[in-house]
Amino acid sequence: MADPVLSVRDLVVEFPTRRGTLRALDQVSFDIARGEVLGMVGESGAGKSLTGAAIIGLLEPPGRIAGGEVWLSGERIDTLPAEKMRRIRGRRIGMVFQDPLTSLNPLYTVAQQLIETIRTHLDVGEREARRRAVALLDRVGIPAAARRIDDYPHHFSGGMRQRVVIALALAAEPELVIADEPTTALDVSVQAQIIDVLKEICAERGASVMLITHDMGVIAETADRVAVLYAGRMAEIGPVRDVITAAEHPYTRGLMGSIPTLTQTADRLTQIPGSMPRLDAIPAGCAFNPRCPEVMARCRTDRPVMLNRGGRRAVACWLHAEAGKERAHG
Repeated sequence: MADPVLSVRDLVVEFPTRRGTLRALDQVSFDIARGEVLGMVGESGAGKSLTGAAIIGLLEPPGRIAGGEVWLSGERIDTLPAEKMRRIRGRRIGMVFQDPLTSLNPLYTVAQQLIETIRTHLDVGEREARRRAVALLDRVGIPAAARRIDDYPHHFSGGMRQRVVIALALAAEPELVIADEPTTALDVSVQAQIIDVLKEICAERGASVMLITHDMGVIAETADRVAVLYAGRMAEIGPVRDVITAAEHPYTRGLMGSIPTLTQTADRLTQIPGSMPRLDAIPAGCAFNPRCPEVMARCRTDRPVMLNRGGRRAVACWLHAEAGKERAHG
């Protein structure tokens, strides 16, 4: 297989506090192949958005990368100086955030923001940059793009603003797009359109996508593989169809069981008892053990490693300890 566009190895993110150091991400590892869409799911607080922020060097102080490595197309980027990392953001890695108003400057027209981004990262003149900007807006589905490009962000609806943000993220033709909950605040019908636009354009340009969401429906429709995070640790990773139809980690099975289906006849959806632990109270062994219906004595004392299950699939669960001994990064 060709070298991955993104390779994250044993990533550790910590937050020093007066009461001690909190570990928010604990040895998270995964790869994203060229042109692949990797979905990242988990409950709120699992570490999904933090993973994206760590990759692009936008951790909120006092958060810091305390261990591990991040590689982009064979180049290590987690140790780069701030100025070099700033040039990578936008040029080689595009970002689509949950709230488009945090990505768009309300004081500048869409044209000014798109043209500035294109000219900052690509060697083109003003006229060519504007032509590309209009073409991008047209491609993401903005009606009358040539006219609307001179509007301000507040002139657009929420769904249209998110389309503008996608155009902005793709303006410099990045290798990787990190989309952090890009449809959460939108109507369901608009959500589907936004995801379709993002996936289609990235496929056209050969860009890889890391799609962060809590919506398994979006993952099922969009992603090639899915990574499941729990309490800052990787629980399971594998092809979407395999994980959805035959989840191997009890937490993943709980997530799948909580999704209603058209054919379901049960009176109640599956519930996962309890809640995710606070960062200062993560239990010994497997972090999921207090909520797990299949917990064993070993789960309470020994942390499970990622066990290779074949087919780019891995799971961190002692239930599969005899079936797979090899360490797998995914």
